[in-house]
Amino acid sequence: MAGPRTFYVTTPIYYVNDLPHIGHTYTTVVADALARFHRLAGDDVYFLTGTDEHGQKIERAAKARGISPKELADEVVENYRKLWPALAISNDDFIRTTEERHRRGVEALFARIRERTPDAIYKGKYVGWYCTGCESFYPENQVVDGKCPEQGHPVERVEEESWFFRLSAFADRLLELYDSHPEFVLPETRRNEVRSFVAGGLRDLSISRSRSKVSWGLPFPGDPDHVVYVWFDALTNYVSALGFGDPEGAPLYEKYWREAPDATVLHLVGKDILRFHAVYWPAFLMAAGLPLPTTIFGHGWWLRDESKMSKTRGNVARPGPLLEDFGADALRWFLLREIPLGHDGNYSDEAVLDRTNSDLANNIGNLFSRVVALVAKGEKGTVPAVEPLYDDELGEATREVRERYRAGFESCDPAAALRALTDHADALNRYLVRQEPWRRKGREEHCSRVLRTVVGELAHLALRLHPAMPGAAATFWQALGLGEDPATEIAAGKDLLAVDDWAVGGNSVQGPLKVFPRLDKKKVLGEAIAADGGGGRDAAAGRPAKPGKEAGAKKKADAAPDEDEGAGIITIDEFFRVKLRTAKVLKAEPHPNADKLLRLEIDLGDEKRQLVAGIAKAYRPEDLVGRTIVVVANLKPAKLRGLVSEGMLLAATGPDGVPHLLMPDGDVPPGSPVS
Repeated sequence: MAGPRTFYVTTPIYYVNDLPHIGHTYTTVVADALARFHRLAGDDVYFLTGTDEHGQKIERAAKARGISPKELADEVVENYRKLWPALAISNDDFIRTTEERHRRGVEALFARIRERTPDAIYKGKYVGWYCTGCESFYPENQVVDGKCPEQGHPVERVEEESWFFRLSAFADRLLELYDSHPEFVLPETRRNEVRSFVAGGLRDLSISRSRSKVSWGLPFPGDPDHVVYVWFDALTNYVSALGFGDPEGAPLYEKYWREAPDATVLHLVGKDILRFHAVYWPAFLMAAGLPLPTTIFGHGWWLRDESKMSKTRGNVARPGPLLEDFGADALRWFLLREIPLGHDGNYSDEAVLDRTNSDLANNIGNLFSRVVALVAKGEKGTVPAVEPLYDDELGEATREVRERYRAGFESCDPAAALRALTDHADALNRYLVRQEPWRRKGREEHCSRVLRTVVGELAHLALRLHPAMPGAAATFWQALGLGEDPATEIAAGKDLLAVDDWAVGGNSVQGPLKVFPRLDKKKVLGEAIAADGGGGRDAAAGRPAKPGKEAGAKKKADAAPDEDEGAGIITIDEFFRVKLRTAKVLKAEPHPNADKLLRLEIDLGDEKRQLVAGIAKAYRPEDLVGRTIVVVANLKPAKLRGLVSEGMLLAATGPDGVPHLLMPDGDVPPGSPVS
């Protein structure tokens, strides 16, 4: 009988010239969520992260501080070792390029290339531009105004003896790889960029630096006057961490680094270092005759004010303060859920707060809390040991969300997988509204079956929350009387996601449950920030900027109500300033960046407009087309998740929390006034 599939996932190894920031956190959280998902699915998982500690940039940074490069590296590494447990990162290994095992791996890769492709490495002279910030060489035609094309760092002219890798000889093989294995570089847009780069012609790559220029690096094999180019050094970590080059043998390498239908090797990297991974790394492996990774996935950047975060710009978000304000689970959820992997995303503290309140406090957390309270009150705290009672709508919804969840993670789209979970919670809330298990008189058996159904589904939901929010998942698991943690159920070869029904009947629930209390914007962000929409935090420290006395006094004066305002009374003139009009819905579709919003195209009689409305949980787009609704026609346009809304539709919210559109009785032409 064949064993479980193997899944080897890596982050880039992080450069030790700076403290961990949100970019490092993002990649590592994504890798961790994928690792946890594959463990739940029964796969044999190995998860690697680590640090890149050689190169001119480290040497210069250490010299500026009057310490050795190794001392600088040790300081920064300690920050990572403290941060990853705080974020519940479940890595199996942490590789440092200053370790002996890594040196052995680099030397073994050189030896293998020289043995299998003797002419691939040769000595010559390099003349051109070098970027210390990127640790990268650039040809003349890529340097713009004395800066590198990747991140705009200054470049310097370099002329020195160097060892070269004959990269130009691998262009055709690389192009064939991209065409025959499109999964090798994802997403497709990144693959097209890489393919275009290679098709444009490859130059041979300098893979050493003169020791007279750079001393902090691994000695170049066979030439002590040179050190190994930092990218050849760094990329080798993916195999050196598995024991490649160990004379005693490398069982981890044999197990996880292989090309087979039951084996996956996934490198997660930022798009700015995709070229090194998708061009240089496979060429090195081809020259050595070694297996290639399955996929190089180039994810996007977190931006602030449409700019990439960087220490130079002073707009870096640090994870420490964010963990204090939001906690590991909420921060992880935001990073995984907010943008599809591969896209750029705009970061703000307010966005984290809004996502936490909408998805976790108001939806998932509230659902668990509500059900535990219903079982505690109606069933004396014990889940009824009866047959579940599914209606057609819930049955279809649960099957669909489980399929979407698995497909999302298996296709490296955690955001899609987590959307399935919030949809699952929505479906359970609608089921509770339909079945009304709080109306027990004369319906005790029915209500017991309804609660047994929902608790069983919450067990599935808690399990599937584990990759994104391991802490919250464990709390929910315990609250349902299922044990300490879903992770304790994990065993390689056992697919927990295929479990049809968790045996919850007879379990004692634990409550009251308040895992995600609703966050107060003023308390978390500071009064001044809450008032101006969430900007204004000190980017480097990540703390709220406090308003001065003068600003605080003005705010208090502005907030003082007059007598009529306190009573909530307006005049008829004020009312008539609001222009209410009928509108016909011409088109409706999901918002591309928000699962609770719909984009509508409406006819106002004399013009057509776009509206963005938070009614996706109550109305399907196809059911809205042709309807006549009521809108505020003179509302100032606002941008909602990237789309401009030119007005606002009117809806009433019932006791179930579901919006109900206000629609005129009879056939009323678009643009008719409402008064």
